[in-house]
Amino acid sequence: MNGQRHPRLLPVPEEARVTPIELFFDLVFVFSLTQVTALMAEDLTAHGLVRGLLVLALLWWSWVGYAWLANVVQAEEGLGRVAVFGAMAAMFVMAVSVPEAFNDLRGGLDGPVVVAFAYLAVRVLHLVMFFVLSGDDPGLRRQVWKFSPSVIGSTAVLLVASQLEGPAQTLTWVGALFVDYFGTILGGASGWRLRSASHFAERHGLILIVSLGESIVAIGVGVAQEAISWPIIVASVLGLTVAGCMWWAYFDVVSIVAERMLRRAEGEERSRLARDAYSYLHMPMVAGIVLVALGMKKVLEYVGDTEAHDLSDPLPLLPLGAFYGGASLYLLAHSAFKYRTWHKVTGRRLAVAVLLGVLIPAAGNLPALAALGVLTVVLIALIASEAVQYSELREQVRHEDDPHEDDPVETLEQHDA
Repeated sequence: MNGQRHPRLLPVPEEARVTPIELFFDLVFVFSLTQVTALMAEDLTAHGLVRGLLVLALLWWSWVGYAWLANVVQAEEGLGRVAVFGAMAAMFVMAVSVPEAFNDLRGGLDGPVVVAFAYLAVRVLHLVMFFVLSGDDPGLRRQVWKFSPSVIGSTAVLLVASQLEGPAQTLTWVGALFVDYFGTILGGASGWRLRSASHFAERHGLILIVSLGESIVAIGVGVAQEAISWPIIVASVLGLTVAGCMWWAYFDVVSIVAERMLRRAEGEERSRLARDAYSYLHMPMVAGIVLVALGMKKVLEYVGDTEAHDLSDPLPLLPLGAFYGGASLYLLAHSAFKYRTWHKVTGRRLAVAVLLGVLIPAAGNLPALAALGVLTVVLIALIASEAVQYSELREQVRHEDDPHEDDPVETLEQHDA
């Protein structure tokens, strides 16, 4: 220490890594994911699933803003730390209020209104911080002004939704999210700053791990009160294997190459790539993981509660559709992420995504544990076939001596890895 006081805001260096306070912030997101899964499990209808995914999209957009902010200003120093803790408090209030996001419970505050104002607090704090950061950066200041209408507009629409009920309320939520997501696209990306590609990619990779962790929590919660048995052990191992395959699909090669492509991009090109590939395309990946977690929760209920269910009982179509559909959505979004970062169509993963959708009616005739087994086998076959066929290319990407020098991206782009 040189005895000097830290400035109010410290810029993020290119080689920055994720800090402990950002991981602390992500724990709030973990809790919000468990709340969303519980919300959908409580109302296991098509309307309930849609509402759960809408809440997830709102929470995701809250988290995304601070992934960008912490890539510009150091989150552990000065005002950066204050902003993160403030956002953490507001986002935690949102997460706690998730069960009342659409239907206010008797007594206490109006739940939908609390969600709307907590969201406003998260977004306004984010906006104010960027205004402060843009003091000597005219390009960033112009971008923040373009971004402001979507922040105010989405919250206004959300407040309108809090006064409605039923399908009208759900559609108004869709409108609020449309203002946020589409408004950000209309604002462009020329003024946004992405100072560290490694930090940004690592942050999004970690949030996927956090989401996968929530799916593992769903396995444990599903049988927390049940006596351990062989069906529970088998289902738990299969569920963990599904989560492991989803982890492998992202982290084995694609995330490494994507980070290098982001590192190579500069200026507005880097900002657009980060916005499209990470801010937008990671959201359906997280949604897919949450749906898989919901399916796992239901499978474990069926194999664990022998008084309410027999081992031969199949899963109802809706949770089964969420289970298989979630894995399919994850692979589709992952393929889009790969295409956006290094312009390669992943034919095999797209084919498996389609196959999982086709298998839903057939799996609906199988016992719940067997349906989980089929999903596990399909994903293992996908991962194993890729690992064998592209073993040499994987070694090049994963174990080259200097990842900051020229890497074998050009070679990989000619293959489906």
